[in-house]
Amino acid sequence: MEYNTKREAMAIPEYGRNIHKMIDYCVNIEDREKRTKTAHAIVNVMGQMNTPNYKGTDFEHKLWDHLHIISGFNLDVDSPFPPPNKDDVSKKPERISYSKSEMEYPHYGKHVERIIEAVTEIEDGEKKDAIVLAISNFLKKSYLNWNRDSVNDETIIKNLQEMSNGKLNLKEDYTLISSSEALAKPKKQKNIVNKKSTQTKSNKKKYKRRF
Repeated sequence: MEYNTKREAMAIPEYGRNIHKMIDYCVNIEDREKRTKTAHAIVNVMGQMNTPNYKGTDFEHKLWDHLHIISGFNLDVDSPFPPPNKDDVSKKPERISYSKSEMEYPHYGKHVERIIEAVTEIEDGEKKDAIVLAISNFLKKSYLNWNRDSVNDETIIKNLQEMSNGKLNLKEDYTLISSSEALAKPKKQKNIVNKKSTQTKSNKKKYKRRF
């Protein structure tokens, strides 16, 4: 079980920890096209969750800025707006208010039902399919973090259907991540680069020794 004292501080707490985790998940998607689709879908959800007092290009731009800030400026996607300059982000973003709701699935977190509710309002299409897959994988990760035993995909899909009142369904040709992938910690890109560099240097030394 994950305790608040052991959790990392959220960049923008108003979005909730689940949005932060979904953005972390998006950052680690290897395929750029899938990563971009998921990012667009998450921004759509962030807009749906927000109080409907703002609309238009400026509002959308703010959402994308928040997305990059939450990702720690590590999200490499095809964005409709340039990412904000990390050095210029010196003050806290504008607060966002949400209505309170009762938590029915404690192992998924208190904000996940609001996220799912927001996604049900999104128009059907690739963006919605991408976010439904991201949510499903997120649910699986959360379930396994709560209960380390293996969980079958049917349970996750059933939970998603119940929490969305039957409005969200994972496409039949989509596959959830495995339990081992869900529990694995994301690899740091820097370590991979360093390892490759070390291996290259080692190979050069071995090559020289032959002569």
